Amino acid sequence: MSQTSAATPDTMDRPLLGIALMLGFCALIPLGDAVAKLLSTRIPVGQIVFVRFAAQGITLAPVALMLGISLRLPARIMPIVLLRTVLQMAGITAMFMALRFLPLADAVAIAFVMPFIMLLLGKYVLKEDVGLRRLLACIVGFVGTLLVIQPSFAAVGLNALWPLAVAVIFAVFMMVTRTIARETDPIAIQAVSGGIACVLMAGLFALGAQFELKELNTTLPARPEVNLLLLAGVLGTIAHLLMTWSLRYAPTSTLASMQYLEIPVAVFVGWLFFSELPNTIATCGIALTMAAGLYAVMRERSVSRAARKVDPTPISKTGLPASPE
Repeated sequence: MSQTSAATPDTMDRPLLGIALMLGFCALIPLGDAVAKLLSTRIPVGQIVFVRFAAQGITLAPVALMLGISLRLPARIMPIVLLRTVLQMAGITAMFMALRFLPLADAVAIAFVMPFIMLLLGKYVLKEDVGLRRLLACIVGFVGTLLVIQPSFAAVGLNALWPLAVAVIFAVFMMVTRTIARETDPIAIQAVSGGIACVLMAGLFALGAQFELKELNTTLPARPEVNLLLLAGVLGTIAHLLMTWSLRYAPTSTLASMQYLEIPVAVFVGWLFFSELPNTIATCGIALTMAAGLYAVMRERSVSRAARKVDPTPISKTGLPASPE
């Protein structure tokens, strides 16, 4: 007869703690976006991306060491980690560009079309079984996104599509992450990715200097901008640590729907710092996107519960929509 080891306090579900950590994530991410929006018109995007990843590496490497997590990743997965890092850099760059041109809440709401893109990629690329109701939720989510885009497109043209680029890039990013999620620690991956991104950004800055590219200018900004840069990096890193730790204490089925709280928080932060509020059409679009996303999450929970009745093997906790920052 096989023995089942008792759950340790570190591995037992503690839903209230997990929920509290996820609430912290939903509060901090829009604040980090607000800081990035303040910076986006003052300094080159390349500097924001570099500091974001530098803060990630500098913050997470000591955390990994304190927790006894090795930063030496298997050589065979390093090409995937490199691809994942490039995708994350591209997605964060696209998000900062979106924040330069769009209201904070609109940019965040449009980017939340990502879970629907992941469903479609899962169905048509990975040949996963995606039911009709979840496909209908995708359609409703896209309609909601179009309603949010419409007034922004009229105001800023093609720049309104930056959040869609964010969604597509991070959908691919999440698919790539899934391939290594079971065999690597998320803190180690993020710490190593921070270091890789800094090296890549150094090369890009060299190209920027050679070709005089404005967004890759390395002129040191003024002290207030430096302080804001550091704040944006720290907020983003702490937020993602909170999300990672929330998954230690509560299952995805409990936390996934909560991440949509990021959208109303973004509306509040946008109003508080920039006096921005979505117009009527965009508000309807945000409501549709949230409703469709919550339905897709609930449907996923139902399907997973049914699957566990057939096969009780634990399901990996990687199913959060995942913020694109």
